[in-house]
Amino acid sequence: MTDIADVLIVHGGTPLEGEIRVRGAKNLVPKAMVAALLGSEPSRLLGVPDIRDVRVVRGLLQLHGVTVKSGETPGELVLDPRRVESANVADIDAHAGSSRIPILFCGPLLHRLGHAFIPGLGGCDIGGRPIDFHFDVLRQFGAVIEKRADGQYLEAPKGLRGTKIRLPYPSVGSTEQVLLTAVLAEGVTELTNAAVEPEIEDLICVLQKMGAIISMDTDRTIRITGVEKLGGYKHRAIPDRLEAASWASAALATEGDIYVRGAQQRSMMTFLNTYRKVGGAFEIDDEGIRFWHPGGPLNAIALETDVHPGFQTDWQQPLVVALTQASGLSIVHETVYESRLGFTSALNQMGAHIQLYRECLGGSACRFGQRNFLHSAVVSGPTKLQGSDLVIPDLRGGFSYLIAALAAQGISRVHGISLINRGYENFLEKLRDLGANIEPPGEHGGTGGDRRGEAAAVA
Repeated sequence: MTDIADVLIVHGGTPLEGEIRVRGAKNLVPKAMVAALLGSEPSRLLGVPDIRDVRVVRGLLQLHGVTVKSGETPGELVLDPRRVESANVADIDAHAGSSRIPILFCGPLLHRLGHAFIPGLGGCDIGGRPIDFHFDVLRQFGAVIEKRADGQYLEAPKGLRGTKIRLPYPSVGSTEQVLLTAVLAEGVTELTNAAVEPEIEDLICVLQKMGAIISMDTDRTIRITGVEKLGGYKHRAIPDRLEAASWASAALATEGDIYVRGAQQRSMMTFLNTYRKVGGAFEIDDEGIRFWHPGGPLNAIALETDVHPGFQTDWQQPLVVALTQASGLSIVHETVYESRLGFTSALNQMGAHIQLYRECLGGSACRFGQRNFLHSAVVSGPTKLQGSDLVIPDLRGGFSYLIAALAAQGISRVHGISLINRGYENFLEKLRDLGANIEPPGEHGGTGGDRRGEAAAVA
């Protein structure tokens, strides 16, 4: 039976209008919380959103003896790591759930305890995110890893030492792993082909406040000189540019007008350029950015995702929904996650015209070319979207389904909305504040029905 507590009924066709706020970035806050493990003193993190990934990390930190308390202001956490201890394997496994963040505990725990345990990892199913490279990196630092039935056991019998690492691809997670491990490792670590996303820079700022020595070159090289001891930090997290862009795309797709308080121009410049090319309007002030549909037809575009400073892959899915309303043929080339365009089949079920291709369309050849991945899309519009049953496939795809349901005519049933809690704080409350006509989970009785089989066929 479908769990009606995880089904949202959406009455589409109403423009989203009003104001919402974004707080600290999902792709920074949990990692900054892990960084507190490295310190010998308490840390204060500001702008923390109430999302599931934060709750997972909070629970894992507490299992390891870190005291985590709410601060004096909303969205503030105080993390005290002075009594770090080993945690029960079963408790770690239970608290980690499907999150991939526990892999980033390895370096800090090896420094603090000399050992660590990592359970099997999950996360959004959007393409290959091999964790083996994380373990390869840790071995280069001197870690000894034993794979057992319940997970990976790590030890550092001779301590961790700096090393030279070149990433085959500028992976955000791998760059974070190196940073969190190298800062207390003996000697110098040189990381080439590193990710340089704003969230990476913000993590470096956190570590520098703690006493780390980290330099960034213009050629994606990061050098970390290990230190003997780190202190605490006080830091306000960078605002979530990915959530801000999701709401911007929602304004465009629903012909709405949304002021996103907390959104910042600097980290969204590439998105803003693309938003303007499509035909969206925006206005920037010191407190946030207003996004709206100015009327008239939207423009078809050619779009290619890339690592920063390119167009972020997490911006792609919400914007594709808006592109179904643009006049002409839009080309989307996904170069970061090979399976990220799989969500478009549900949009076609709603009336969109989106075709997927294995070729690298609209840009340069990428690592997925000639490898049988459907990683390019041609979006033909404008098309009228109709309400449908939808099963959320992943975090960004899930929010994109919400946007599509809100833009469509008729009623949609969106299954699995709890997944959106991973990265969007209080999104149901925000939708209501923007005038969305929704029936929250558990309030619509049996109207959700038992239609998961039908919904799965379109997801």
